[in-house]
Amino acid sequence: MLEFLTKETFKEKVFDFEKNKEWKYEGNKPCLIDFYADWCGPCKMVAPVLEELQKEYGDTIVIYKVDTEDQQELAGMFGIQSIPSLLFVPQEGQPQMAQGALPKPTFEKAIADVLKVEKPSAN
Repeated sequence: MLEFLTKETFKEKVFDFEKNKEWKYEGNKPCLIDFYADWCGPCKMVAPVLEELQKEYGDTIVIYKVDTEDQQELAGMFGIQSIPSLLFVPQEGQPQMAQGALPKPTFEKAIADVLKVEKPSAN
């Protein structure tokens, strides 16, 4: 199950933007943040792919969701103009944003390239 973030949980688990000026990731494993809205068609297409990825990658990454309607301040902070917008947050280094309903192989490539996490092999 994917975890939904509010401004408060975002500050605790991802980045405390009220305390830090420079990017500092608070989490202990790489994460992917899906900025979405319930009315958005492409967002609905991405949702099951993200659920699948979370199952497949298990606890090697965390996938969060941010409802841009509910969390407008958070969406504004990241300059979210179109949704879905996906923020790939590696353990070290700067996060990278991707936009649109990406196909699963694109997610897997970004998870490998940006998050530096390989898909665990199925036993």
